[in-house]
Amino acid sequence: MKDLFAEIFGKPFGIVLYQLLDATQFTIYLALIAFLGGGLVALAITILRVAPSKNAKRVSAAYTWVFQSVPLLMLLFLLGLGVPRLTGSNINPWIAASCALTLYTSAYLADVWRGAIESVPRGQWEGAAALGLRFIPVLRLVIMPQAVRFALAPTVGFMVQIIKGTSLAYIIGFHDLMNTGKRWANAPVDGTEPFVIFPLMALIYFALCYPLSLYSRHLEKRLGGVRGRVVKPAA
Repeated sequence: MKDLFAEIFGKPFGIVLYQLLDATQFTIYLALIAFLGGGLVALAITILRVAPSKNAKRVSAAYTWVFQSVPLLMLLFLLGLGVPRLTGSNINPWIAASCALTLYTSAYLADVWRGAIESVPRGQWEGAAALGLRFIPVLRLVIMPQAVRFALAPTVGFMVQIIKGTSLAYIIGFHDLMNTGKRWANAPVDGTEPFVIFPLMALIYFALCYPLSLYSRHLEKRLGGVRGRVVKPAA
């Protein structure tokens, strides 16, 4: 495949393009891991956040506050460089990047989903409680099916933030699109100057993020009444 790219686009541009596209798959894998792992953690945090227990609310609110306040770059430094230095052991960049992005994702998704649940009229909770249902059955059978409507669009939209966040993982040696692009941009090879490589990388990131942004807007219009009612993550 690399030879085919070299024949079509010439050298070294064909080889550069092939390696950038090949590294893009790892950007996608990392984003999916962060989204799935962060989603599972966010679900638990969200349940604690809306639970009747005050202690549960305090713990979940503290978790959200801490990991929204700490920059993603700092999380990557701590898990990818700080922990190995303290423990004297090597941590695979995959594990460090996945953990950092999972923590980052879970904090913001938990806020989005909490906002979606709180968008459901309070009377739904009261009506279900009047029927004798406990907290978990009410949440699972009555509230969540309605909250999904409010949470779907901002959740899809937040995938864009996750994909862009993966670009910071290069600082701990994660082999992705950004890492490969920076190596080529710094290489003393004609045709791989930064003004060639970085716009090409930007186009690839754009191709990954723009369809998700369009789909998120489509969901907002289709579902209706969602914009402004759900807490959205900061960019």
